[in-house]
Amino acid sequence: MKNKAKNKIFQSKKVGHSFSSKRLTRFAGLGPIMKFIDRIKLAKELDENFPTIVYNATKFSITQLMLAVVLASMSGVSHLTGIANFSNDPLIQALLGLKNGLNKDVISIRFKELGQRGARLLEELNGRRIQRQLEKAELKSITLDGDSTVKTVYGNQQGAARGYNPFKKGAKSYHPILVFASECKLVFNTWFRTGSAYTSNGIVELLKQTSCYLPGSITKVFFRADSGFFDGTLLDFLESLGWDYLIKVKLKGLAELLEKQRWEYLESHQGYWVCELTYMANNWKNARTFKAIRWIKEYKPREYFGQIELVPIYAYACYCTNLDLDPWSTQEKYNERSTSETWIEQVKSQLYAGMTLTDDFWANDILWQLSVLAYNLSIMLRLRHKKLFRQEHQTFREWFINVPAEIKGLHHKPELHIYKYYSHRKSWDAFAGLLAA
Repeated sequence: MKNKAKNKIFQSKKVGHSFSSKRLTRFAGLGPIMKFIDRIKLAKELDENFPTIVYNATKFSITQLMLAVVLASMSGVSHLTGIANFSNDPLIQALLGLKNGLNKDVISIRFKELGQRGARLLEELNGRRIQRQLEKAELKSITLDGDSTVKTVYGNQQGAARGYNPFKKGAKSYHPILVFASECKLVFNTWFRTGSAYTSNGIVELLKQTSCYLPGSITKVFFRADSGFFDGTLLDFLESLGWDYLIKVKLKGLAELLEKQRWEYLESHQGYWVCELTYMANNWKNARTFKAIRWIKEYKPREYFGQIELVPIYAYACYCTNLDLDPWSTQEKYNERSTSETWIEQVKSQLYAGMTLTDDFWANDILWQLSVLAYNLSIMLRLRHKKLFRQEHQTFREWFINVPAEIKGLHHKPELHIYKYYSHRKSWDAFAGLLAA
């Protein structure tokens, strides 16, 4: 029988195009998110704290500008030009009540006008919001993780200075400090600082402010931080509040001090030794407990009576704490703070905090805090959903926020028409319903 099989030849369809559609959005997920923002009355609180006096030339309120920055951060949009373009999206204009897109110069000028007072008002607003969130959680105890981050700048922004910069040595930067409420991954408090600020600069004052926002239900506080925060003044302050603490030790001559100690070999963890000691620095009011671990980093050859022998070189990890834990458990407790470094990367790399800048320090402070507010909103949105709560913001943004849709009834009752066969349709619809509940 004759074989009738033929080779299949690929042939592409010609697809035309036109710029004729008027009501498409890239950010369908912002519709349900704005319902959540309305439900928690964020816009109302911004209006109360940043009232806008309407003149003939006034086109935008401060609340509209701030929410534009927050929504842009959540959507992966940074820089003033990007935010201005973002505001031309028909959904954004509908959600924020904008007749026209924003101008990048208007955003910059209006935030500069708010100045230091505006930055402090926004800082306090964020603190009160976290306080209310913690009250809802009904926590009895809380872990506060202190950390800082360096944000390199590439211009002559006010307040940017040369300091410790692991990413670009010698470059100017800002050096914000943050305190996380670890149980719920929220940024509890943050201060925007010049790049020349040492890691622990201002930490006592920041924690004083933070302590004012702690709900009365919280009776036990545990503060944890890396060696950049090892400072006697901070330890005095934590002890005066009756807080537990665990801070990695950074001390001149620490290796020599530890070499003199009596070490106990850990049978349960082969290759490790532990010790405890009491230490009091010259400027301290009280002696503190150090708990340390050592392990062999390498062996070095040494001549001894004509023979070559290998001498162990030790590496050390030392912690100052008032917790009643053995050295190994102390280190495990400290290592839990590594998650806060992951959260910082989300704040910076996924919400773009510190990426949108002007030439004014206080305007940059406001922009930083608005991006931190966007991060906190992302966490608060997903608190009631265990699976989504574990997601990074970028993952959440990709499947829920940055979803294209057509807008129907824009001037009456806007409705989003999303692709019928969207792969995450069920999850998207279920979560949108959860936000509206």
